[in-house]
Amino acid sequence: METWQKAIQESITRPQNLPEHLRPSEMDNTALAEVIANFPMRINSWYLAKIKAIDDPLWKQAVPDVQERAESPCLEDPLQEERLSPVPCLVHKFPNRVLFLVSSQCAMYCRFCTRKRKVGHPEMSVSRNELDAAFRYIEAHREIRDVLISGGDPLLLSDDRLDDILARLSRIDHVKMIRIGSRTLSTLPLRITGHLVDVLKKYPPLYINTHFNHPAEITPEAAEACARLADAGIPLGCQTVLLRGINDSTETITSLMHSLLEMRVRPYYLFQGDITRGTDHFRTSIDTGLSIMHDLSQSLSGMALPAFTFDLPDGSGKIALTPDAIVKREGSILFLRNNFGEIVPCPDGSASS
Repeated sequence: METWQKAIQESITRPQNLPEHLRPSEMDNTALAEVIANFPMRINSWYLAKIKAIDDPLWKQAVPDVQERAESPCLEDPLQEERLSPVPCLVHKFPNRVLFLVSSQCAMYCRFCTRKRKVGHPEMSVSRNELDAAFRYIEAHREIRDVLISGGDPLLLSDDRLDDILARLSRIDHVKMIRIGSRTLSTLPLRITGHLVDVLKKYPPLYINTHFNHPAEITPEAAEACARLADAGIPLGCQTVLLRGINDSTETITSLMHSLLEMRVRPYYLFQGDITRGTDHFRTSIDTGLSIMHDLSQSLSGMALPAFTFDLPDGSGKIALTPDAIVKREGSILFLRNNFGEIVPCPDGSASS
């Protein structure tokens, strides 16, 4: 029986190791070696088995592309996380909540990841001293009531390590809510073991935001993993990223939203892609997202309707993308109004769209 640990151990980390039916006949190994030197590759054996063909929606999310080297107006750190980190592995952007980056590893390194500058690199590994410094910071700032645990993927930590982190946070009296951001429910649902669920359910109120991008990721194993968590009383939400050539159609997003609700996962955000270096070829125009949202509002119930959202590249946080958020356009640049009334310039879509 395959375990989640074995699936990780048997991961593909070089394009040359892809099965023949998933390896293009013309593959520039030299260029791809340069890509993965900057942006590591990992496809665990479970997810690999779900990829059916070259250029299918799962293949495009998992397999490196030479387009990741393209020059563009994208940024290494579009959300300004480094600037907003008072101590390593902690981002304090908003007064009452923090982002706690506890892991450098993921079950699969998504090619569109906003943190691809760091994830999978040894320098992002989190030491015990760094964790201790983060806990001291949270303890000292009583305005913090909400901690979002992310990474990498927190659920790639061992059960004991995760239990320790959750226990330490739960002992801080002003921390009232803990959230976990994890993509393992779609990329390695074998990770959601009975023992892990027993650990997580000890720390209410605990919320998990997962990440499904395409109906092909709604597998029987994913449904079982979501059911285990939901049955344990852990609320589940989904943050989907709008990706060009993968899910940028009303039909695909509608199917995905329906499937999520059937698994007791509440659609939460539909994200416009971040302006991250190496991801330009994935981004759609904002108009594409607005058009999809208009169609969804005509056919989906409120429960199934996500908020179309963009994380602004100046570090000031998320905004709801509506026609009213667009102040003006100058060529390929949109000027968006953030939640503080400030006007922020952003490139619309990708340089090649």
